[in-house]
Amino acid sequence: MTRLSLSACLSPGLVTDPLANQSPEGIDWTVSHVHPSEMFWRQLKFSDFDISEMSLATLLIQYAQGVRDWVALPVFTMRRFFHTGIVVRADSDIRRPEDLKGARVGVPEYQQTSAVWSRGALQHEFGVAPCDMTWFMERPPGLSHGDATGFTPPPGVTVSQLDGTDTLAEMFVRGELDASLVHLTGTNLIDRGGAQGGRHAPVRPLFDDGRAEGLRYLASTGILPVNHCVVIRRSIAEEHPWVVLNVYAAFERAKAEVLRRTAELVDLFGQVGITPPEAADSVASGDPLPYGFAGQRHVLETLAGFLHEQGLVGDTIDPASVFAEQTLTL
Repeated sequence: MTRLSLSACLSPGLVTDPLANQSPEGIDWTVSHVHPSEMFWRQLKFSDFDISEMSLATLLIQYAQGVRDWVALPVFTMRRFFHTGIVVRADSDIRRPEDLKGARVGVPEYQQTSAVWSRGALQHEFGVAPCDMTWFMERPPGLSHGDATGFTPPPGVTVSQLDGTDTLAEMFVRGELDASLVHLTGTNLIDRGGAQGGRHAPVRPLFDDGRAEGLRYLASTGILPVNHCVVIRRSIAEEHPWVVLNVYAAFERAKAEVLRRTAELVDLFGQVGITPPEAADSVASGDPLPYGFAGQRHVLETLAGFLHEQGLVGDTIDPASVFAEQTLTL
């Protein structure tokens, strides 16, 4: 059997960290842990890695444009209710999502997956369409996903590009921004993060109880949004098809190990009275972050529908066309 030496890039996290200490069967890989913003830029601009996480929205946009460099695996390394992370100015009169109509809203990147999910929730759950807000995008063209996909503002939507020195945080400080869909406070090679001079953006969450809103959204839609997947260089997947399922299996093993450790920790918490004793059984018996295509098809199709609805792709994409054929029944 052929044994491959490959490079992989993952964001730091509970589910991905165990992979640094184990390789998929038949593969010797070197794993780099970097911030997703840097990772996606390096992949889209330079194709640095054989295997990596990738923004689902940008992957689907590129596929719609005919780019076939990558094959996706239904390994979802980041999921959350992204609209619950929306922030507004601390002294703002904005109290409900409906109050965002007419607001000046920031995003690091207009087409990033988390922003697509948040706009979808605002429109379908609260009646606030993207054209109801004025947008400000922080990432400059040379460092953005949109630079790789030829991003232009969708019809009817106003998106202003910040210059290379300004930040969304500084706009909050100056009172020039009302809200942000994705509030990044750290810095990396791509994102400029917090305000200059040690000042912090004066913001508060739009949703007072983000957990309750996430549970409401899940009950209403049946969706726990997915943000990132894993991609393999298409040339490798076509020359060595076995790589696809071997890599997928390695991620499943890593997640199982994390869930096992989590159940043990929750059990310990129960023993000392921090959590109910039955909490450990709940963690051990369920997988809140399932991988696989078949069970997540409706989530992926919803994202593809949002991309079309928001004017980021011309036609709705069938997510099955983007994922490796071997994974479609998983």
